Amino acid sequence: MNSVYIIAEMSANHCGDKELAKKIIKAAKDSGADAIKLQTYTADTLTIDCKNEYFHIKEGLWEGRYLYDLYKEACTPWEWQKELKNYADKIGIELFSTPFDKTSVDFLESIGVKKYKIASFEAVDYELIKYTASKGRPVIISTGISSFKEIQEAIDICKSAGNSDITILKCTSAYPAGAEDMNLLTIKDMIEKFTPQGIKVGLSDHSTNNEISIAATALGATVIEKHFTLDRALGGADAGFSMNPDEFKELVNSIRLTEKALGRVCYDVNEKNRALARSIFAIKDIKKGEKLTEKNIKIIRPGFGLHPKYYNDIIGKSAKRNIKYGTPIHKEMLGLGKNV
Repeated sequence: MNSVYIIAEMSANHCGDKELAKKIIKAAKDSGADAIKLQTYTADTLTIDCKNEYFHIKEGLWEGRYLYDLYKEACTPWEWQKELKNYADKIGIELFSTPFDKTSVDFLESIGVKKYKIASFEAVDYELIKYTASKGRPVIISTGISSFKEIQEAIDICKSAGNSDITILKCTSAYPAGAEDMNLLTIKDMIEKFTPQGIKVGLSDHSTNNEISIAATALGATVIEKHFTLDRALGGADAGFSMNPDEFKELVNSIRLTEKALGRVCYDVNEKNRALARSIFAIKDIKKGEKLTEKNIKIIRPGFGLHPKYYNDIIGKSAKRNIKYGTPIHKEMLGLGKNV
C-alpha cells in the first residue's frame, strides 16, 4: 500500500461534457492517481445571483467574472455524479467529492461516496464541517485561508461529531500558486502539532510544477492533491493550473520514488560496502616477537582488518606470530583476543 494518497481534482475541467469527465477519470486512473475528486455544488448553494461589487472578482485567473456566473459555468451537474461514481468503481479508482452545503452532503451519501473533502473557503463553515463529519467518513480539510486557531477549531468540531479520521492539507489559495508563496515548512510544523492528536497532514498543490508536491512528500505529507485535466487547451475554469496526464504520471512516479528513497530510519551497515572501508594492515613483513610501529602497520583500504580506532592501542604491541606484508591485522595475532 502506498503511504502517500494522490488525488486528481477534476473540478471544472470537464467543460460541461459528461463524456469528457469520464475520459478524465480514466486518464487519472491510467496516470496512477489513487482517487479522482469532484465538487458537488450549484451556483445557488454557493452564493446568490447578485452583480454588485461584493460578488465581482477583481484579480487572478477569474478576474472580471461574477461569482454566480462562474459557479454556474463550472459546476459538475449532480445528475452526472452517480454515473461517474459507478464508472470510477468499474475501472478501479476511488471517486469522492467536495460538498458545499448540507444538501450536497446528503446527495453524496445517497450515491455512496466513502470520504469527503472540505474546500479551503468552506473550512470556516463550522456547521458544514460538523454535518459532514457526522456521516462518519474520512474528512479531508484544506486550510488555505484558515488561521492556526481555525484549523484547530475545525478539527475539534469533527471530533465533537464523533469523527477522528481527519486529514488537513497545507494549501495556498492562489490560482496558480507561486513557489515563493507555498511555505512548505508549515507541513513539518503541522505534523509536529497535529499528528499527536491523530491528524494526518498533506498538501493541496495549486502550483504548476511537480517539485512542490515532491518536496511535500519528503517533508512527510501523506496526501497530495493536484488539479487534473485531459488537455489544458480544452479550457475549463481550472485548466490554467491543472496537470495533463503525462505531467501527472510523472508526478506520481516521482512521489513513489521519493517514498522508496525515504524508506525508514536505518543505521544498518551494508557489509559488502564495509569491505571497502579502511582498516589496519601490515605494510611490511612482521616477525614473531617484533613490535608494531608506524613503519610496519597502516590504516588503509580495504576493510578486512582491525577497526582504525584500535591503531594507537596496538602500536608497541608484539606480534605473536609472523605476519606477512599485505595481511589484515587482527587482535588474535597480538594475543589480545578477538576483533571487535
